[in-house]
Amino acid sequence: MKYRQAAVAGRFYPAEPGLLTQQLTHYFGQAPSVHIIPKGLILPHAGYLYSGEVAAKAVNLLRNRPDGYRRVVLLGPSHYVGLNGCALPRSDRFITPLGEIPIDRVGIEQLLNRRLAIASDMAHQREHALEVELPLLQFCLDDFILLPVVVGSASPESVCQLIQAVADSDTLIVVSSDLSHYHPYLDANRIDTDTRSHILALDPHLAPEQACGCHALNGLLAYAKLMNWQIKCVTHTNSGDVTARAQARRPRDDEEVVGYASFALY
Repeated sequence: MKYRQAAVAGRFYPAEPGLLTQQLTHYFGQAPSVHIIPKGLILPHAGYLYSGEVAAKAVNLLRNRPDGYRRVVLLGPSHYVGLNGCALPRSDRFITPLGEIPIDRVGIEQLLNRRLAIASDMAHQREHALEVELPLLQFCLDDFILLPVVVGSASPESVCQLIQAVADSDTLIVVSSDLSHYHPYLDANRIDTDTRSHILALDPHLAPEQACGCHALNGLLAYAKLMNWQIKCVTHTNSGDVTARAQARRPRDDEEVVGYASFALY
């Protein structure tokens, strides 16, 4: 067995299982907001303090499917490794404070054999964009296998082709992406409003300035358009709103912020 250990537990989310479970119990304490059964999700990936609730409100919709999902295909950007195309791990298990998640080695070998991705533990070793989604998924899904994909510079068509190769009725597709980064509050709201409208139109031409996970996101949007899926924005905010709410003040117009939004595709 080869294990990928948690890299950002204790920084992006609690490392102590009891504290993590307590936080997740709070996030998932209410019934799903709408009766959508997702085929795909788009989730932010900042620390839980900033985007955990935004992600959880979309993940909570998975409870609308009582029999769960056999597999989760999780795609997100490469923050630490220069990468062209898509990278898959050699690991057999991913570890979080909530336990082990088995990796879909059969699916990975199929993608490697079709040359739709490469194998690279380095791309996965430090990557937080995928890891932060895992405890949320573990809390809401009883049992699933994981196919994790780090996406570097890649065309919407190539990522769409990868998704097509593994998608089936028992597979949930999840893309991890934040929105704009470090613009003044008012500018960020304008940029993110425009970006959300493009996502809701299933427009697969987002740029890195609009969403840090744009390459994975564009591929999912292209696939959703091909499959005639519907899409809904579950909720959205930014780090300025989160900080202001915690400090009981109004957001500052000149405060540089990061945007977060979650979507369900169905």
